[in-house]
Amino acid sequence: MSKMYTLKSKQSVPISLETAWDFFSSPVNLKKITPEHMAFIIKGDLADLKKIYAGQIINYTVKPIAGIPLAWTTEITHVVDHQYFIDEQRFGPYRFWHHQHFFSQIPGGVEIEDIVHYKLPLGFLGDIANFIFVRQQLKAIFDYRTQKLNEMFGLYKSPVELSNVLN
Repeated sequence: MSKMYTLKSKQSVPISLETAWDFFSSPVNLKKITPEHMAFIIKGDLADLKKIYAGQIINYTVKPIAGIPLAWTTEITHVVDHQYFIDEQRFGPYRFWHHQHFFSQIPGGVEIEDIVHYKLPLGFLGDIANFIFVRQQLKAIFDYRTQKLNEMFGLYKSPVELSNVLN
C-alpha cells in the first residue's frame, strides 16, 4: 500500500480578496497558471465553468508524463465564498487527491494557500514514482503558478517593505 503525501504552497499576491476569489473560483483560469507542456484542456461547455460551486464536476485532460494524455475528473466538494474551496479527484491518475485552496486578506494583498493530500496507485511502485518524479513535478507546477501569478498581478510587498521603499 502506498503512502499518503502532503504538498503545501503559500503565496502572497498584491490584489484584493475579491479579485483573487474571482480569478481562482473560475475553473477556466486554471489553464493560465498550468505549465504549457502539460497540455491542460477542460472538456465540456466552458460557459458552465464561470464560477465554482459545491457538487460541480470538471472533466479535463492533462499530459503530465511523456506527452501521454490522461483523463481527470474532479468534483468541487466544498465552497465557502471568499475563504476556501476544495476539489477532489473522482477519476484520474491518483488513487486519492484532495486539494484545499485557502484565501486570506492580508495587509497589501491576499495570501493564497494550497494544501494537497495525495496518494498514488501501484503500492510501493507509486512510492518510488513519487520519490523519483511525482513530488518534484507537483512542486514544479506550484512554482510555475507562483511565477505566473507574479507576472499577472505583480510581486507582493509587505507594508514594512513598502514603507522602507517610501522612506
